[in-house]
Amino acid sequence: MNTASTEGPGLLHRSGRWCARHAWRIVTLWVLLLAGLGAADHAWGGTFADSFSLPGTGAQTGADLIEAHTTGAGGTTAPLVLHTAGGTVAAHREAVAAAVAGLDRLPDVLSVADPLNTPGTVSPRGDTARLTVRFDGNPAGFDPSYLARVEAAVEPLRADGVTVEYGEPLGQLAAAGSADRVSEGIGLAVAVLVLLIGFGSVAAAGLPLLTAVLGLAVTLGALGLLAGPFDFARASPTLAAMMGLGVGVDYALFLATRYRALLHAGAEPEEAVGRTVATSGRAVLVAAATVAMALGGLCASGVGFIGTLGIAAGLSVVVAAAASVTLTPALLGLLGRRVDRLHVRTPVAEPTGASDVWHRWALGVARRPWVSLAAGLLLLWVLALPAASMRLGHVDAGAQSTARTDRRAYDLITEGFGPGANGPLTVVAQLDSGRISDPAGREDLAVSLRRELTAVPGVASVTAPVTSPDRALLLTTVTPATGTRDPATARLVHTLRDETVPHALAGTGATGYVTGTAAATQTFTDTLAATLPRIVGVVVAAAFLLLLTVFRSPLIALKAAVLNLFSITAAYGVVVAVFQWGWGGALFGVSEPVPVESYVPMMMFAIVFGLSMDYEVFLLSRIREVWLDRRDNHLAVATGLAATARVITCAALIMTSVFLAFLLSTNVAVKMLALGLGVSVVLDATVVRLLLVPASMYLFGRANWWLPDRLDRLLPRLDPEGPAPASTTGPAPAPAPEPTREPTPVPLPGDRR
Repeated sequence: MNTASTEGPGLLHRSGRWCARHAWRIVTLWVLLLAGLGAADHAWGGTFADSFSLPGTGAQTGADLIEAHTTGAGGTTAPLVLHTAGGTVAAHREAVAAAVAGLDRLPDVLSVADPLNTPGTVSPRGDTARLTVRFDGNPAGFDPSYLARVEAAVEPLRADGVTVEYGEPLGQLAAAGSADRVSEGIGLAVAVLVLLIGFGSVAAAGLPLLTAVLGLAVTLGALGLLAGPFDFARASPTLAAMMGLGVGVDYALFLATRYRALLHAGAEPEEAVGRTVATSGRAVLVAAATVAMALGGLCASGVGFIGTLGIAAGLSVVVAAAASVTLTPALLGLLGRRVDRLHVRTPVAEPTGASDVWHRWALGVARRPWVSLAAGLLLLWVLALPAASMRLGHVDAGAQSTARTDRRAYDLITEGFGPGANGPLTVVAQLDSGRISDPAGREDLAVSLRRELTAVPGVASVTAPVTSPDRALLLTTVTPATGTRDPATARLVHTLRDETVPHALAGTGATGYVTGTAAATQTFTDTLAATLPRIVGVVVAAAFLLLLTVFRSPLIALKAAVLNLFSITAAYGVVVAVFQWGWGGALFGVSEPVPVESYVPMMMFAIVFGLSMDYEVFLLSRIREVWLDRRDNHLAVATGLAATARVITCAALIMTSVFLAFLLSTNVAVKMLALGLGVSVVLDATVVRLLLVPASMYLFGRANWWLPDRLDRLLPRLDPEGPAPASTTGPAPAPAPEPTREPTPVPLPGDRR
């Protein structure tokens, strides 16, 4: 049923005309907003650092107990790895002492452990040592200038011929400058090329880019300001840049394309802007709401790290949508009919004739819908096969480029102390009041606990348990025989946590916890794996309800959700094949197979599901527009596909280029997201949008638009994009009553209405 208002132009129509009429006011407001946020970020903005705190878990409880009962256990530790090519570290005692003293004088340093006076910190050969520095915060989030002070402090070691490498998290601060700016530049350059080739006009190509860049700058300013009072992950700005550029160009492009089509049809510029916002602008808002809703679903994970990433990406989408329905109409109002000037080829907008390549494609799918459907599903199934073997884990410094100091520190520790030394486990036994005051009982428990831990397969060594200063805890360090990314280490964590420690402490009144970096990351992985089905359910259900409300069709809403799940699974398969199986990983700067970073599947799902709905909304909006006007399913599908295929394809090429450009990032998890998102956009814009959606809608026929009367009365009215008015020069006329009989449709091959 057409629900367009019969009382003249609606709110969006009027707001679009107002923005075009007062263009300089809108532009000035956005520039002032950018300047204000930039100044506020500079004055009060915070820094970005990863925080994997998981309150209520054993790993977090163990860490909290150590901090509460052990003097000097707070803050964040980072190892500085010392290595000599010949001789021993002990031969450089004076240089080590000078470096320790220099580091201890630095601000934000709580303590420095001299490796030559600390048991277990010098390798058996004596050529490698770990100098542990405890900071009052996460050094990865410190100002980059802090690194110069660290360099000055360790200069006596380097002058004495000792190699010094920084382990995580200090090594993250010392990592080579991010390639994010290069990635953004590549994405924008490809966007310019695609827009010029696809649409011909320099002005029409520049407008979406200007809107996207300004919106992204506003987003990054706001995000930096929010990072002051709140903890945001290091990947937050990168993720916001990926999303902001991608959807920002897309949204402005959809509006500019509709505006140019209305101009070519004879509408006056101001009226064309109003009708553009009322139609494509409404679709932009629905699409942005879907993406933001999917990203907001990440907060349901209950993990702060994931929630902040979702907020960062969602903020970029909201700002991009706001810029598209305010700044884009203003810029269109300034350009007027000059939008097609400075063209490099004959400017084109939406196809209008049956000779257009996209119209012929639509007819081809209509002739063979079953073949098109089967071919698309087969391709997605083949790509999705590797996803069945997905193994989640943490991609640590050992998977980074050897050009990074934290990777070199990781390798030196592995060579000097064994692969498990990069992820030692700490077993914490919280004693009951009786054993606290019983030295003999504590000693017996310590001996028994060490014996049980040493007997576990996969354990390389166990230190003698020590008592905390207040005698409330027994602490021992377990070094795995395998590296942090080895599946055997994950199994060892589970064994110690679920079996060995509870069994060793049974009947003693003590409570045991397994903590440490390896235990915390494994707990993080387990938590996300358990949470993912809930996130999928929440996001899919919310998207289904939104599409049901917008398009008034249970079948269309269900089909959209199912097809999006297919394309997401296929993208998962590509990520597993490249990074976990190592098929071409070296091409992207990953020298060896690595597990899939634990939060990548959840982030990919939310982002891909939202972006897929973007294209779904734009395509189905045009299909429904024709359906409401002609009541012919085949005509609606063919016309809607032909009208949107060019702009969706160009938008997908731009977004894919933006995503894939971030493969230059030094962060392996960002590389995974970049590849997964790029592949998913390609699949969604080609296989799903050009094959599966039209083929399935041809096959379902009029059932696409079935809605029970009772459900129709219950659902609120929310049209994604009302039918374009017939008039091209004045306000939108009231819609004609629905016909009592179907008009004679334009015949199409294979018509099965």
